[in-house]
Amino acid sequence: ADYEASRTEPNIVVDGSPNESTVLTLSHWPGLQPPPGLGRDLSAEMAFAYLDRPAEHPPVEIVTNNHFDQDGLVGIHALIDPEPSLRHRELLIDVAAAGDFGTYRDRRAARASMVLSHLAAAETTCDYSEVTDRLYVELLPRLVPIVLEVDTYRDLWAEEDEALTASEVAIERGTISIDERPDLDLAIVTIDHREPVRSGHRFGHEVFEGAHPMAIHNATDRFRLLVVHGRRYRYVDRYETWVQYRSRPSLARVDLRGFAAELTASETGTTSWTAGDPNELTPQLAHDGESSIEPVDLVGLLESALAGS
Repeated sequence: ADYEASRTEPNIVVDGSPNESTVLTLSHWPGLQPPPGLGRDLSAEMAFAYLDRPAEHPPVEIVTNNHFDQDGLVGIHALIDPEPSLRHRELLIDVAAAGDFGTYRDRRAARASMVLSHLAAAETTCDYSEVTDRLYVELLPRLVPIVLEVDTYRDLWAEEDEALTASEVAIERGTISIDERPDLDLAIVTIDHREPVRSGHRFGHEVFEGAHPMAIHNATDRFRLLVVHGRRYRYVDRYETWVQYRSRPSLARVDLRGFAAELTASETGTTSWTAGDPNELTPQLAHDGESSIEPVDLVGLLESALAGS
């Protein structure tokens, strides 16, 4: 249901933040206390846990969310159409993980997430609340068919799926290597300079460049990533470090905005570095053009910044 309209009626919020009339919140967002026993990594997993053991709350007929993405879509679908949701529980949770965490177990889930991202990006209405409502109305009844019959949507996922396959092959061949620093929860992803820039979706609207994020995230459990591609660098804190992730602890994010200024000052050319606010969903440290800083030096400087030294 329309999130804004739900403000005056008892409602359940899945994956977002509660409003004035919310009686139950099933969301992994930070700062939101989950109902006892229902905390999970994904909001969709919380919705399925609720189906297993419903929490007590006043009667409600409205399930809503303040944004659109794969996790929210799966979670809302579980509550409003539980029978097919439970029948395909693990596959649907995999779709939610593909959207939120950029991981997958079943390739159908990865491709379904690509389809949903493509459809979300194609919505051009300016008002985000209206876009969100329209996407849920359109895609809730289509979710299970999209997942189970994803091959019929090949024209929407084929190009990105090719980038995913190519990224996975490059990791297998070693032209994309991953060096982990467990003490810093850091993975250094080095892409051979002869490899092209590839990309993949994040959530319902973002793009991650360098290699397909699902290939990287499936290859490393580290939550901090530094992508090195020649003299082009990009650091990112994965989304798992923003939500209330429960499978394992994560290190606190480091505000790298001052570090970005130091890197800019150390460049011999006009390259400029920027860093996102650590409260963003997936803050990045990146730069324009090519850096004059050697990869080994950049890695050392970043490790020191993350270690607080």
